[in-house]
Amino acid sequence: MKETIGLIGCGNMGSALAGGMIRSGRVLAEQVLAADARPESLAALAEMGAETTTDNVAAARRADVLFLAVKPGMVPSVASQIRDEIPEKTVVVSIAAGVTLAKLKDLLGADRKLVRVMPNTPALIGAGMSAYCATENVSEAEAALVRSLLESVGLAEAVPERLMEAVTAVSGSSPAYVYMFIEALADGAVAEGMPRAQAYRFAAQAVMGSAKMVLETGRHPGDLKDAVCSPGGTTIEAVAVLEEMGLRAAVIDAVKACADKAREMKD
Repeated sequence: MKETIGLIGCGNMGSALAGGMIRSGRVLAEQVLAADARPESLAALAEMGAETTTDNVAAARRADVLFLAVKPGMVPSVASQIRDEIPEKTVVVSIAAGVTLAKLKDLLGADRKLVRVMPNTPALIGAGMSAYCATENVSEAEAALVRSLLESVGLAEAVPERLMEAVTAVSGSSPAYVYMFIEALADGAVAEGMPRAQAYRFAAQAVMGSAKMVLETGRHPGDLKDAVCSPGGTTIEAVAVLEEMGLRAAVIDAVKACADKAREMKD
């Protein structure tokens, strides 16, 4: 590809996206133009060979695809800076949580080509899950380009915007739930005498491997669970305790609470 990829905001997520694009080979470093008000935030991308600037307008003027990777509260001020500077052909991709396509239209113009993305923090290690939706004037080819760029840091799927709160609950926020589960697993192993550092490795690897089994085999999670539960064995004993303590109901309620809060915060 020959497009110039602009990036405004080079915090953890913005840097992860741009760095992933470069490391994956989907874009050359010299195709990336990154902007951030803090020069120190640009250092890592500069070392990779990307062009950097503290001028948001410079990035907006030259980008074929422009990622807005600033915090939600900063979107209006950044939009006011660049609104009249973005070329008509540019696809603007926002990863600001809770900022809807309608809000982006108000801030940047109703005729803009806009894509809203909900990534998650595992994108920092190339294992992210991103959901995206776009305005009607984004072509299939342009949407495919955005998807390809997002896939440089993990998986990406198109969803209708009405499901973005569900996405927030099931992938955007869920790393926190999984970290709690890993911590609890490790605590149990420590209680059984395992050193804590070792317990974290065992627990984290087990969770990662289990997730890969779901993704790579295509089998139902319940089927995979049943395959581990031998009749009268140790695993079914543990599963029975989790069922008794309400693990499933607690997780479902947590996901619904997260989605409800996301709806409250939506612009």
